[in-house]
Amino acid sequence: MDNIREILEKVKTGTMSVEEAGQLLSLGEYEEMGYAKLDTSRKERTGFAEVVFCSGKADDHLKAIYERLYEKEGEVFGTRASRQQYELIKGRFPQASYDPISRILKIQGKEKRLTGNVAVCTAGTADIPVAEEAAQTAEFFGTYVERIYDVGVSGIHRLLNRMEVIQKANCVIAVAGMEGALASVIGGMVSRPVVAVPTSVGYGANFHGLSALLTMINSCANGIAVVNIDNGYGAGYLAAQMNRLAAGGGNGREF
Repeated sequence: MDNIREILEKVKTGTMSVEEAGQLLSLGEYEEMGYAKLDTSRKERTGFAEVVFCSGKADDHLKAIYERLYEKEGEVFGTRASRQQYELIKGRFPQASYDPISRILKIQGKEKRLTGNVAVCTAGTADIPVAEEAAQTAEFFGTYVERIYDVGVSGIHRLLNRMEVIQKANCVIAVAGMEGALASVIGGMVSRPVVAVPTSVGYGANFHGLSALLTMINSCANGIAVVNIDNGYGAGYLAAQMNRLAAGGGNGREF
């Protein structure tokens, strides 16, 4: 990247617009905290602010990161948090909320206008924690979400009864453990992208989600993308990006 003086000279001579200069300058912005480098320009680049992966973080670090992000963004979204971490953050931010199912710890900002439509489907009820991580991630980033749970292939009539709703979605998230067949079934019945999420739900030969992952990767249905085992957050983020494009939000910065 050009240094700041070169960028300013180009703006002065008219060879670079103010908007172009602003984008270049924002690429290098971050806040040094010693133990962390907060990506303070991420929202300008991608449309979404930095999210906190809470698991494994020291209490003092987690608290300071939440404080700084809230100061900058007016809201904070964290995943894989414990109840103890929730109590820590709530002591500083009484408005913080925690969902023990998805393990999401957030400080909600102003009420968002939810747009578009993403359908989040699970094979069974044991897959709901991962599905909720996906659904709440997409909602936090401004996406309207339809939840369609417990529609796995062992009782496929349950899925067929909801296909009209699923087919209207801009993107479908299919969350399944065991053999992970749900994503292939949905992928063959919709005209929109499917984000498949293998879960670690299953007996021994499931290999903690590996069997579902391999099934989804090897699906013969078209239009399926696969995220990592139990990665509801990654699925929700990706679906929110697709939904923004479908809803006319462009790159997110102007949404």
